[in-house]
Amino acid sequence: MSLRLDAPGRATDARRFGPTTRWVHRTTAVLMGVCVVTAACLYIPQFAELVGRRELVVRVHEWAGLALPVPVLAGLASRLFRADLRFLNRFGPHDRVWLRAALRRDKRRSSRPAGKFNAGQKIYAAWIAGATLVMLGTGLIMWFTHLTPIEWRTSATFVHDWLALTIGIVLAGHIGMALGDPEARRGMRTGSVSREWAEREHRLWRP
Repeated sequence: MSLRLDAPGRATDARRFGPTTRWVHRTTAVLMGVCVVTAACLYIPQFAELVGRRELVVRVHEWAGLALPVPVLAGLASRLFRADLRFLNRFGPHDRVWLRAALRRDKRRSSRPAGKFNAGQKIYAAWIAGATLVMLGTGLIMWFTHLTPIEWRTSATFVHDWLALTIGIVLAGHIGMALGDPEARRGMRTGSVSREWAEREHRLWRP
């Protein structure tokens, strides 16, 4: 584990994320936030009345949606970011133990072993990535109306709208969990976390 020494012989911090991973996370979060806010302005009458200028909101929503995959694609140029993706993409026996404990509502840390990312974070990352691709595909069908039959556009609109609502709920849960873990937020903000937190929450993490 990479450690920072704040005083001779006293290791306090573990390096968790590199600059590229933090940049990808922040940029994607901003774009996703723009998509959610503009979607709310398009579908909730009270917000639509406050903002007005529907055509502009539609264009901002469309371009923010198109840009969503760009930070991740750009981040692939970084070796450290690719390493983080490999950690997210690997599901081992300890992850199944973590999930069983979560389903039993067993909150003992000893019953929830985790590497750099726990099983919940891996499932969330996979789900949000897949949902983003579906939203992008259905959004393109809705945008380029002359390229597809009306049955496709109707189905795409149905999937897009209901998946958008689901994403909003899942994102709210993600943000709520982040708010409840200041050390995890510090890791994404500064790249470093306390050694005690790393050993307590991610005791299998051996970068």
